[in-house]
Amino acid sequence: MSDNLSELLGRKGVHDNLFDHLGQLAKPKGTPSEEELAALADDFLVGKANTFGTASFYDFLKPENKGKKAYVCNGTACVCAGTQENVITALQTKFEADEIGHMTCLGRCHENSAFHYNGQNYSGDALENLNNIIDSDNNFNQDTYNIKAQDKAILTAPFTNVDEYYKPFIEALQKDSADVLEEIKTSNVRGRGGAGFPMGLKLEFCRNVENDTKFIICNADEGDPGAYSDRYLLEHQPHSVLFGMLISGYVTHAKYGILYIRAEYPEAVNIVQDAINALKEKGLIGDNINGSGFSFDFKIIQAQGSYICGEETALINSIEGQRPEVRVRPPFPAQKGLFNKPTTVNNVETLAALHYIIKNGGQAWKDIGTERSSGTKLVSLDSFFNNPGMYEVEMGTPMKEVIYDLGGGFKSDVKALQIGGPLGGLVPVSKIEDLTLDFESFSQNGFLLGHASIVSIPSDFPMMKFIEHLFDFAAYESCGKCFPCRLGTKRGHELSEKALNSDYKIDRKLFADLLSTLEEGSLCAHGGGIPLPVRNAMQYFDDELKTYFN
Repeated sequence: MSDNLSELLGRKGVHDNLFDHLGQLAKPKGTPSEEELAALADDFLVGKANTFGTASFYDFLKPENKGKKAYVCNGTACVCAGTQENVITALQTKFEADEIGHMTCLGRCHENSAFHYNGQNYSGDALENLNNIIDSDNNFNQDTYNIKAQDKAILTAPFTNVDEYYKPFIEALQKDSADVLEEIKTSNVRGRGGAGFPMGLKLEFCRNVENDTKFIICNADEGDPGAYSDRYLLEHQPHSVLFGMLISGYVTHAKYGILYIRAEYPEAVNIVQDAINALKEKGLIGDNINGSGFSFDFKIIQAQGSYICGEETALINSIEGQRPEVRVRPPFPAQKGLFNKPTTVNNVETLAALHYIIKNGGQAWKDIGTERSSGTKLVSLDSFFNNPGMYEVEMGTPMKEVIYDLGGGFKSDVKALQIGGPLGGLVPVSKIEDLTLDFESFSQNGFLLGHASIVSIPSDFPMMKFIEHLFDFAAYESCGKCFPCRLGTKRGHELSEKALNSDYKIDRKLFADLLSTLEEGSLCAHGGGIPLPVRNAMQYFDDELKTYFN
């Protein structure tokens, strides 16, 4: 990371943003031209290598995607459902093969057959209407799915109106911001993006750093295949997220809130912007809000296709307009984050929890769930469930209730569940009875709750094919910053692919060494996390896998 480069890229402030410019320039043809990249480099006083290097990384900026007209989802949920070959075949009746690209998870895991065309997402039975979709500029495939709270509706509670919903924020502005922060700390709300770090401590770290410029970033780059809870909140409950960012800004003394929304969720960008406009009309954002002396404004940055941007330091680099490589820590973002300024990054669902906490008090949230995993959690159920959809569940709930009572069990035979994204654990169906929905239960049983997205692996899906898919995903999405991840994920993919498609047998000791190197040597959880589901697969499905190993 170059401090000087970060300073240069922040010279024009939040609203005149290099990454934004790159995205706009890519829209007409799929990638910025060399002349445009050179002009941007001059405008931002950086080298041409910086703008060229950034554009070459992202799926929807790089030259390889020039001329792409449609994108097919290749996320794990759609792969396991086996629907995507039909999607590709159908699209090839309308486009040349080289005009079709891929996107990793469009958040349509509840019905699959997902693809992206002309700035919009489609899934389910949309293929039956393909002619109309291609011939019209205004098609919109609004999907529907179950949205239900197990008991207490907090994150899924119906929105009222702006005036009523933001009353707790106006009341909070009349209190000492330190007291408001104490309520968040009392709640023990933990990060819902995977790591489970206490939100109150994260905000406090940023608050304690003296600086006139601070940032609150909403990490809306929900890239975990199988997860669509953040998408649900952005599209159906955008004000819960904006409320959480306003409160976060107030307690940390930050003036700017940036929502980094993934390119694969185009509808969310427009919905969130409309919500921001509604706040502006009511005078709830801007300078000196309600005469409190607190000023805050929002900026949406649309991502351009990179899973690693879910890692907070890679996300910060991305917003700056750099390649999204993971930063070495320390310093942590709270000390030196976006443009070298103190920054707090929180996941969408984490921020959405603050409305209930600020309205009802931290203890009210703490009283829900377990001692160490408080509150409720959104769980995404994929298309293999009889009742696919979004469920709000109290932490500590037995997983069998989530799977069989809320989800209604499976439509067909399923042998395992990957919970928490591609870096999450691989849970055999036989272990469901042993788990409760909380961080501790999953950790104690050798799994990872993470985002709590659930991808079902059908009984007839080869486990070695699943391992090969995981390594392929990990290698493709690696930022390349550290050797263990950049090389290790690729070697893992090569070994599993060779074993899957030939008589080659993988040496178990070699494979174990590879997993250990990834786990211990990788700079972040991308390379460090991929060994967990692979080891789970080898532990619980050895009978199926042993033909591939020596």
